[in-house]
Amino acid sequence: MTSTIDPAPVRRSVLWSPEHRLTTIALLLVVTLVAFENMGVATAMPTLVADLHGLSLYSWPFTIFLISSVVATVLSGRIGDRRGPAPALLAGPALFAAGLLVAGTATGMPTLLLGRALQGFGSGLLLVSVSLLIALTFTDHERPVIYAANAAAWVLPAVIGPSVAGFLTISVGWRWVFLGLVPLVVVGVAMLLVVVRRLPAHVPAAGGPRAGVFQALIAALGIAALTWAAQHQSLLALGYGTVGLVALGYALRKLLPTGTLTSRRGLPTVVASRALIAGAYAGMEAYLPLTMSAVHGYSPALAGLPLTITALGWSAASAAQGRYVNWSREASLRTGFWLVTAGLICFGLVSQPWFPGWTAFVACAVGGAGMGIAMPATSVLLLRYSPEGERGFNTSAMQLADWVGSALLIGLGGVLLGVVGSVLDPSPAMALLTVASVGLALLGVRLTGRWPSKV
Repeated sequence: MTSTIDPAPVRRSVLWSPEHRLTTIALLLVVTLVAFENMGVATAMPTLVADLHGLSLYSWPFTIFLISSVVATVLSGRIGDRRGPAPALLAGPALFAAGLLVAGTATGMPTLLLGRALQGFGSGLLLVSVSLLIALTFTDHERPVIYAANAAAWVLPAVIGPSVAGFLTISVGWRWVFLGLVPLVVVGVAMLLVVVRRLPAHVPAAGGPRAGVFQALIAALGIAALTWAAQHQSLLALGYGTVGLVALGYALRKLLPTGTLTSRRGLPTVVASRALIAGAYAGMEAYLPLTMSAVHGYSPALAGLPLTITALGWSAASAAQGRYVNWSREASLRTGFWLVTAGLICFGLVSQPWFPGWTAFVACAVGGAGMGIAMPATSVLLLRYSPEGERGFNTSAMQLADWVGSALLIGLGGVLLGVVGSVLDPSPAMALLTVASVGLALLGVRLTGRWPSKV
């Protein structure tokens, strides 16, 4: 395959050159803050929902975040194609900060859910606008480097985020898990304001796909229905879960590039690959701590430790792909699928009581490395295959595919736990989940072995 890339070598200091320095700092700051919030809220959630007398609504702070993120992601893509990344790039952090304030001062579950909805909406706006800013600021040859830096920005929150959140929750209260980030988000917005003022005037391209916010809302509600049905198995749940799946399928036909569901060569393959690899790996990440504690008797603190190894392996591999910018991104994506397949097979073995639990660390190191290679490759390829006037739509589509793939596999794990296993004996369910996840990863290997002859 031949690709149109800048043949000039990329300097190691490209991120910190005068023309990129402020953009790099601003992007990494907001990504790190979103990551800290993501890691910290999960740690503080048991305490805060109990304090707000909302244990019966435990999953809803996560669900409402997802729903609002899906809608905002599609809206951000639409705005990006019409007006460039600037509006969403500034509105995203502002709404995220507002959500932190609302959640941090909540006196009841309705207020908390409103805060989480604002955070999800702000996060969804940011995800697409950051990608569009990268497309405008960095060349094709330089983008692997900034994507490696983005991956590294998640490492510190992954390693210390839960501990910091736990310390804040115990020492000064769960509210500071939210409120403590607000001043830093304000700094990030101020820096982004300067970055946005440097951007060239946006010229909308004629034509191009236009995702509908109505379809995005249907997709979000479909994901929420499937997630809720997976967590509350019953005949009623089967009914609304089926309705949610049908609604999601309808919406995805409008929200994804034509040919994605059949993995047509080129851009549709990139988007489909993101759904496959994100879904396959999310299933392992979601149920590994349960496996380590229920099957191998690890303490709660140690049960989640392999996920830290995932973050480290992810970051290290992402840094490697950023260093070797002449790597074929198509080959990198396929290599990522192979490594994730190996990690998933190891997870399947670890889920059985007769296999040593310590090998979970190997599974996470290998699988995390696969994700660290594959995820930047999908981002680079998406921009490479996308006409400039359709980058917003395609970026939002890929993020949506990521979320849908993850939600479906995590939901499948919940269903399997209810049908063929339990939280006390998850081994049979995890064995079947592994078969499904490995099947998706191998499908990704097959799909990424065929590409158009030219970009």
